[in-house]
Amino acid sequence: MSHALLRLSELIDLGGPVVALLIGFSVLALACVLWKALVFYVNGIGAQVSRGFGRDIVVQTQTAKRSGRTEADIRARATARMERDFERVGRGLRLLDVIAQVAPLLGLFGTVLGMITAFQTLQSAGGTADPAVLAGGIWVALVTTAAGLIVAMPTSMALSWFDGCLERHERALRDALEEVLMPNMYDTSALSERPMEPVHAG
Repeated sequence: MSHALLRLSELIDLGGPVVALLIGFSVLALACVLWKALVFYVNGIGAQVSRGFGRDIVVQTQTAKRSGRTEADIRARATARMERDFERVGRGLRLLDVIAQVAPLLGLFGTVLGMITAFQTLQSAGGTADPAVLAGGIWVALVTTAAGLIVAMPTSMALSWFDGCLERHERALRDALEEVLMPNMYDTSALSERPMEPVHAG
């Protein structure tokens, strides 16, 4: 543990406050990913509606239909509940989006600052500047760009996965609700038994 903290301190000393800020972003992104993964698991977010708010909406829709409520009223209430619950479950994903966009820009900003410092050193040394010292300054400046990309890439991948899970769950929930409201509407066996009526144009 002490060795890891020492390495972290050396990395911050190497890259300056920009790297320290990027490390903070990485910790925040990791905490947000773990939190949203737990929320998605509890609510059963995925390609099926098995638990969580989705199952509650389907059960409540079945109960409302048996009680004799109109389809329009049920559909309106179910849609409003879906929008509210999806907004609640998706809360926090905007933070991942911000980190994924800002982290590489912050890394580039640190690189620019490092390059400015390196060329200031070259100017102050005049014609006697040591190329090794200049190369070392440029190398340190590029560390911030690498750090920004290291933070941004997995954060962007996690955000894309969460968004995909939400889209699949929304489609599955809408299909489940349609099956409750209008069961067997597209049953191929029922359609095959019914004669096809001719369709006249115009």
